[in-house]
Amino acid sequence: MLSSSDRGQTEPLAALVAVVALGVGLSIYVGVLDSTLTSLAGGDDMAPIAAETLVAEASSFGVVQPPLGAAVDAARPNGHAMNVTLQANSGTWVEGPARTDVADCVKRMVSVRTAPGTVRPGTVEVCVWPER
Repeated sequence: MLSSSDRGQTEPLAALVAVVALGVGLSIYVGVLDSTLTSLAGGDDMAPIAAETLVAEASSFGVVQPPLGAAVDAARPNGHAMNVTLQANSGTWVEGPARTDVADCVKRMVSVRTAPGTVRPGTVEVCVWPER
């Protein structure tokens, strides 16, 4: 008959190292996949992808909070320029260079935090074009 000391067990430290290694590996894979997918998208698909990324970067609990400078930098696809215009009842915020005639633009309805405790409906227009 086998005693409990004869059964196979995993050391706790080895199990923790394996879980951390798996987590780091998945994080690296997802990061590379995210940057690769935006570069593989065609020219017509860049504006919707950039708009979704911008709204995710600029929002907290589904509410966009201006100013958008850092979110625009994070959402801008590699090799492309991006212009963002956020409009709400109380104001307009514009980030990025002036758009060109070849820009692909998309509009999204968003909730905008205009002041502490004040949320208004608004629109965000994202225009993307290849850099020269």
